Amino acid sequence: MNESQLHTHIYARSLDLLAGGSSDVVVGPGDDAAVIRSMSGDLSLLCVDQLVEGRHFESTTDIDLIARKAIARSVSDIAAMGGTPSWSLAAGVLPKDYAYANELFDALSRWAKHWGCPLIGGDIAAHCDESHPLTLSVTVGGTMEMGTNPVLRSGARPGDRLYISGSVGNSFASEHHLRFDPQIETGHWAASSNAHAMMDVSDGVGRDSDRIAKASNVRIEIQAADLPMSNECTDWKQAVAEGEDYELLIALDPKTSFDDAPVQLLGPIGIVRACTEHEKPGSRVIDPGGNVHDGSELGWDH
Repeated sequence: MNESQLHTHIYARSLDLLAGGSSDVVVGPGDDAAVIRSMSGDLSLLCVDQLVEGRHFESTTDIDLIARKAIARSVSDIAAMGGTPSWSLAAGVLPKDYAYANELFDALSRWAKHWGCPLIGGDIAAHCDESHPLTLSVTVGGTMEMGTNPVLRSGARPGDRLYISGSVGNSFASEHHLRFDPQIETGHWAASSNAHAMMDVSDGVGRDSDRIAKASNVRIEIQAADLPMSNECTDWKQAVAEGEDYELLIALDPKTSFDDAPVQLLGPIGIVRACTEHEKPGSRVIDPGGNVHDGSELGWDH
């Protein structure tokens, strides 16, 4: 079973969380963050993400960059809902006799404060020997600005245009995946501008646009030639599929004004349309030669 299949199983088994409409859970598994409603009616955002040595960073990666990415990944999920991070929890499984535990904690605490979500607790365990990888899990809680609602993956509408907050591709070679800044202000703007759908690009533009399309019951068509590619990335497939870009993918009404956007959104890189009679929801990428590719097959699978 791959990651996407496991996600489908989890979503199907979690539908009862929202049954009846009386639950405090407003949004469960299937989006960038869960949404919980308090007794006062306020909305809280909750997300968790993991970082595994050998998968998300190398054993030689600087401790400060490991901690930076561990915090930033979850902050990016809060940004993708249009929210503001407010606190964090961290759990770590350390190799036996790990020599950098104090340094790692200090760096996690520093970066959490940097993005406005101070580290308020967590848990520590140790592997039985030195050969097991360092693994970190960071939970971040967030809030929505007054008068705004979380921007979900499920709201894209036929006629929308798809934009992205920055260039994609070459994230590993350039170390962008270790040094990116979560797009918090862009997320705020999207929520206040009534963006229809949004998510952060962690698994690739192809696969993540497919997730928006399926959640929204629409078709998304992306023109690879319109993708903003990062420096030294000349391959459209790398730009679409490599992942770990952490830019925001946003579905907007074509009449949306960009005058007060905090960054210059790039695009449109694609369109949203209704499914025809014989189509299923999903995305497709049209390469510069006019060939069509299934978006769900273009991305990172854990």
